[in-house]
Amino acid sequence: MLVVEDSVEDTFFLLRELQRGGFQVSFERVETHAGMEAALATQLWDLVICDDRLPQFSGLAALKLFLQLNLDIPFIVVSGSMDDEHAVEMVKAGAHHYLRKDRLDRLVPAVDRELAAANERRIRHRNEADTAYLASIVRSSDDAIIGKTLDGTVVSWNGGAERLYGYRAEEIIGQPISILFPPYRPEELSDILERVRRGERVERMETVRLRKDGTAVEVSMIISPIRDSQGRVIGASSVARDITRVKNEENERLELIRELTDALAHH
Repeated sequence: MLVVEDSVEDTFFLLRELQRGGFQVSFERVETHAGMEAALATQLWDLVICDDRLPQFSGLAALKLFLQLNLDIPFIVVSGSMDDEHAVEMVKAGAHHYLRKDRLDRLVPAVDRELAAANERRIRHRNEADTAYLASIVRSSDDAIIGKTLDGTVVSWNGGAERLYGYRAEEIIGQPISILFPPYRPEELSDILERVRRGERVERMETVRLRKDGTAVEVSMIISPIRDSQGRVIGASSVARDITRVKNEENERLELIRELTDALAHH
């Protein structure tokens, strides 16, 4: 905890209150702009508690310095003289909470609440960053990555899918995935969706799909259930790769083996 406070006695009361509330506190006390700037630059902090008025500094100036550094930790103003109007001004300026020094019984609940809120913000920002990173991977992947509902409606379509199947995203999102299935495989889609509904993952399935121009393409794909936050299956994602060249090479090898076998049999 960084304490921006000129009074050693008031700092003691803050620490005592937090320790009574179950906190194990390590702290540094500063009372000038230079002291606060140096402390923020040299150490990571969980919390800043700041007096509103100091002989060589002010709470508003301390808050301004804090905000310039974009620190996502609680900044709590504790003042012995701040009126409600000024308190509102501080909160509007970016302070997370304020309370009076004669009401330190409110300190522990305020610190608990603001630390929990800061942790939630960090988790949310990390999740948003992870989501953005995964989205960039999906967009740039050469593999065809498709999301669909449990009734087979396409809900997401990446660049790899556009290159493999020929449909642009705006053409196919909202359409049934069945348009990619050849008519001579009538049961395949229903079988896949039924397995997904049971929460099963379909591994390395080799099959045939139809491009927009009607030509067939051989693909290898993985199909996985998509679950919501409660773990319920709400859709499916598929990752497909064109294996036409690989299958052609395999067929050529098999044909060559057959021809050599026939030649040896008639030698």
